[in-house]
Amino acid sequence: MGGQAKSKKKNKPRRKVQNSNGAMPVQERIKVKMQEKAKKKTAQKYTVEQLLEKTEECMDNFSFEMAQMFSVELSPEEGHGKYMYLGQIHTGMEAVEYFSKGIEVMLNALAQQSHSAEGAVAAVPHCDPEVTGKDVSVAFCSVAEIFFTDLCMEEGAAEKCKEAIERALQYNPENPEALQLKASYLFSTENVQEGRDYLMRSVSLWLPRHRSEVEPVPGVGDEEEEDGDHQKSEVPPYESRITTAKLLVETEEYETACEVLEGLLEEDDEVVQVWYLLGWASYLQAEKPEDPESFKESARTYLIRAKKLYVKLSCDDTALLEHTEQLLRELGPGDQAGDSGDEDLPLENIGDDFVKSSDDEEEDAMEH
Repeated sequence: MGGQAKSKKKNKPRRKVQNSNGAMPVQERIKVKMQEKAKKKTAQKYTVEQLLEKTEECMDNFSFEMAQMFSVELSPEEGHGKYMYLGQIHTGMEAVEYFSKGIEVMLNALAQQSHSAEGAVAAVPHCDPEVTGKDVSVAFCSVAEIFFTDLCMEEGAAEKCKEAIERALQYNPENPEALQLKASYLFSTENVQEGRDYLMRSVSLWLPRHRSEVEPVPGVGDEEEEDGDHQKSEVPPYESRITTAKLLVETEEYETACEVLEGLLEEDDEVVQVWYLLGWASYLQAEKPEDPESFKESARTYLIRAKKLYVKLSCDDTALLEHTEQLLRELGPGDQAGDSGDEDLPLENIGDDFVKSSDDEEEDAMEH
């Protein structure tokens, strides 16, 4: 017993684990103070660019919580890019909140830049040095897209979508993606002709440039190449161009739709939806009096490719598969002897006219 008498268990903090007045326990207070101190020290240690780099590094490692800590908690009013990243990896209202905060940061940066003819970057070291109206427009497009899709059933979604589109066009009237979203919104409200005008205006801003990139002009110098790189950056994202093709098919602009889809195949020829849309557009053109059999043959080839890729990639869009099979039944096996066996051929034997996939190119490189 004597040994027990020597032990002094005056561990008073233990009695403060849960204070009656709701005060934070001593250990928790110490922990919070240490975290705040670490945040201040880290905020002084990292620049905006380094914080963004840390964010990307954490996201690459799927450390989303750490990414948020580095990018938002340490410098919430500096750097819009982190909010764009976080908006992309979240959904619904949470994504809208991140995009909205990013827009707020960008608008503050634009206001600071406008105070000086040289720009406020030199006077305000922590402002975003690369913010443009185009950046703001793209962010508003992201917000509009969410209200047009994921949150379309929310109260007031239509008005919020329309408002975001208008703001996107306010900051960049020549943004093809914003013009296309405006077209989609108008189609949804049955303003078909006005929607078509916006759609064709959107396409006209990038498709001719994209066409010239695919068919380079001999003797182009370095300056022209740099200008071409800038033009390429104006081309909407891959997914956005798939939507463009859908809308063009709906408005019976079949030739333009096929041109957009063929351009997509040049970039990635293993997207089921692209082959399906090419088949659907060709099928609809088979109703034309001029050379209907040629369109049917093209439709059959594209749809077979879509069906085979669907199986190969284990897709889960049953509606697309059902429509593809329905169209193939209506088209029949074709007049040529070899057509009847097309559906039994392995995927790689569909035809040499198709663009090789990246996997095929890698295999060829390894063989040589």
